[in-house]
Amino acid sequence: MIIPIQYLYYLVGIVLAITAVMTLRDASNPRRYSAGLFWALYAIVFLVGVLLPAVWVGAIAVLMAVIAGFGGVLGGRHQPRTDAQYLESARRLGNKLFVPALAIPLITMLGTLSAKYLVFGGTPLLDPKNTTLVSLGVGCVIALGLACRMTRETPMQGLRESHRLTDALGWALVLPQMLGMLGLVFSDAGVGKAVAHVTTTYINMDVRFVAVAVYVVGMALFTVIMGNGFAAFPVMTGGVGVPVLVGVYHGDPAVMAAVGMLSGYCGTLLTPMAANFNLVPAALLEIDKNAVIRAQVPTALVLLICNVFLLNFLMFR
Repeated sequence: MIIPIQYLYYLVGIVLAITAVMTLRDASNPRRYSAGLFWALYAIVFLVGVLLPAVWVGAIAVLMAVIAGFGGVLGGRHQPRTDAQYLESARRLGNKLFVPALAIPLITMLGTLSAKYLVFGGTPLLDPKNTTLVSLGVGCVIALGLACRMTRETPMQGLRESHRLTDALGWALVLPQMLGMLGLVFSDAGVGKAVAHVTTTYINMDVRFVAVAVYVVGMALFTVIMGNGFAAFPVMTGGVGVPVLVGVYHGDPAVMAAVGMLSGYCGTLLTPMAANFNLVPAALLEIDKNAVIRAQVPTALVLLICNVFLLNFLMFR
């Protein structure tokens, strides 16, 4: 392949490494050394993680958790633009500001759908196993170029803004990846088998609707605990979805996976563990930290109930 997924990892690692350097040089950051080390460790995982023993990568993850747990990841003070500068920029650019943002999903979709045709001399342009992610990376690079051209700024300004946003998000930025890997750890540790044993022992799974409800609600509950639907999916699907809904009742696995993930997203709306979705917005808006979750509770519960009936109806047609 011409553009493998590893190039995207290198790109992310370079951005994180530059962020680490900027953090170390930021005198306004009261934790600049520990925060800089945190982002440097994260950069190492992307840059050379594939070359390191798994134990070393695990040790890096633990060290990052220790740094974050003891309050070592704080942001500096960034000087915002004045209202007059924002107004002048808005007048000059107008709705053209949406062009770079919309370019990312558009290029991602085009790359994903056309990847099988982008073959040159028998060599695919995009990594066939990670077409969507590579297309997303390409879309981000092109969007950065468009933004620089439109705003008459340099890529360095983009890195400064990346540093500012990283400071605002803090350690919550790494949660999706960490929690996603937690699902694989739970799966390898046999948590799915334990869930299967508990559910089949104490819940009457001979009733199909009950089995469907256990899977849907279980996806939401495990997501609440883990903070990520991707982490909950292998546990509940390995424990209930595949052995019971597919193996016993011969349901459609594609429908099970789709509605199961949607049920997990209901749990995402209900948990502070999904910090980047629920706590970070509240912090940026300077409102009560649980305000976003409270606003989402009715939507999550209604959708979860609908998912039970939806899966029961669609999966066994």
